[in-house]
Amino acid sequence: MPGPRGSASDELMKILAIDTAAKLCAASVYDADAGRELGREVLDLDKGHAEHLMGVIDAAMQAAGLGFSGLYAVAVSVGPGSFTGVRVAVSAARGLALALDIPAIGVNTLEALAAEARARYEPRTVLAALDGGRGDLQAAVYDNAGMALFEPAVIQLDKAILLATEYDAALAGTAARMIAEAIGAEAGPVGPVAATADIGTYARLAVGRQAGERPKPLYLREPDAKPQAGFILPRSR
Repeated sequence: MPGPRGSASDELMKILAIDTAAKLCAASVYDADAGRELGREVLDLDKGHAEHLMGVIDAAMQAAGLGFSGLYAVAVSVGPGSFTGVRVAVSAARGLALALDIPAIGVNTLEALAAEARARYEPRTVLAALDGGRGDLQAAVYDNAGMALFEPAVIQLDKAILLATEYDAALAGTAARMIAEAIGAEAGPVGPVAATADIGTYARLAVGRQAGERPKPLYLREPDAKPQAGFILPRSR
């Protein structure tokens, strides 16, 4: 994971991971060299992620006994997830990366859930799917090495059944039980069934990744709340 501060020999392989894609407001500090977590803070919130995130980050850093100058990179969940929540974490990660002159690395929620399923059920293909409401599923398929066989997309239940059957996949995410029930006895193992992965998973997945473009939210569908055209003021000339 090369970055502005040089190579791994700089002994700055400490990664801050943050996630506000679902209800959790979470931060973890991970030591990539030692392969262990140094500190974390997690709040279960319905709303208010923007107000709490910096406090959560500060608590995780204090638990790790680390100052911001000791960070090598910032990892962030880019969704899919809550439209507002995803923006909160991505904006914070990009701001911290800019201020500290370190890379910001995006990890999507579906690949993180798939990674947890692989760890639980042995290396195997995983269909990770979130219930998007109104019959929509936000889903992707990852092989036993974590490579995408079916890129994140909005699909319907019948397509999810076909994918799970074709790949003999384990199932993860909030739509996992729904898919398993539709398949019946031939369904693969189910779990985790959460809306996001453990914060430590995002940190571990970021290790070794090249810093490319700045992370941006992964939105697979339009937000439910849209401006009402009748209340939009005409632009002054």
